[in-house]
Amino acid sequence: MNMQNCRTVYGETLVQLGRENERIVVLEADLSKTTMTKLFEKEFPGRFFEMGIGEQNMVSVAAGLALCGKIAFANSFAVFAAGRPYDQIRVSVCIGKLNVKIVGSSCGISDFGDGATHQGIEDVAIMRAIPNMTVLSPADGIETKKMVKAAVEYDGPVYIRIPRNDIPDVTDEKQEFEIGRPAVIREGKDVIVFAHGYMVYKALKAADALEKQGISARIVNVSTLKPVDEKAIKKLAEGVKGIVTVEEHTIIGGLASIVAFAMRGSGLPLEAVAIQDCFGQSALSYEQLLEHYGLTDAAIVNAVKKVLK
Repeated sequence: MNMQNCRTVYGETLVQLGRENERIVVLEADLSKTTMTKLFEKEFPGRFFEMGIGEQNMVSVAAGLALCGKIAFANSFAVFAAGRPYDQIRVSVCIGKLNVKIVGSSCGISDFGDGATHQGIEDVAIMRAIPNMTVLSPADGIETKKMVKAAVEYDGPVYIRIPRNDIPDVTDEKQEFEIGRPAVIREGKDVIVFAHGYMVYKALKAADALEKQGISARIVNVSTLKPVDEKAIKKLAEGVKGIVTVEEHTIIGGLASIVAFAMRGSGLPLEAVAIQDCFGQSALSYEQLLEHYGLTDAAIVNAVKKVLK
């Protein structure tokens, strides 16, 4: 499978869009070499603002630039982008529905070496709770590119979480991305698995293993975590015997909550594969952490078997 780094794709897409749209400006909180906004800085130094380790100030300045007609992209690690400037995002950006895009890089536990302080496992829950905020989570590099373009075209606050490591492409380059629309990645009839981010790939691997055991799994990429099309979620789940949600995020306030609420009253059994109510930690590799927290294709297989019982 083709591997891409979503951070690199994000940086390259910003440069491409910056050539087409002079309104785009980029703000950074001392992490441009990691978030890959350094690419935009090199191409457009006059439209790049290094704010230092001051996320609150960064978002406040982004709000001011948006009021002047700019499309402002504010960048940091997901844990800092969503957590440190919460008040500024809520009051300065979202109440006024300003055209600010918050981009949280190295989301989930993908920053495996730096431990709990640098691992954003609650960012979706935080951002979803703020009125007027749109929340996006790309499954791969292909979707990252489409998502950034959609964020530029969308007039209002957007949060995008970007994984740190190289991940395989799982989405169709020809399929149009639309904010709010979940997409079927693989057809199946016995059980439905809703996933977002890198976990879409893990769900596809689980579907391969299940197929060998005579179980057909429908895999759905829920790359928009707000707004949620509840009717689409219900429609996609028609005819199956059970539901599994998979996410590299705390079990509280993320995809599990979204699907459980959308499917309320359906009577279908539901299992969630997610990080339990705990912080992350350091490890030697990303996959080692995923194994420790049960974010594996084997865990998805077990969850599917549980709902089918």
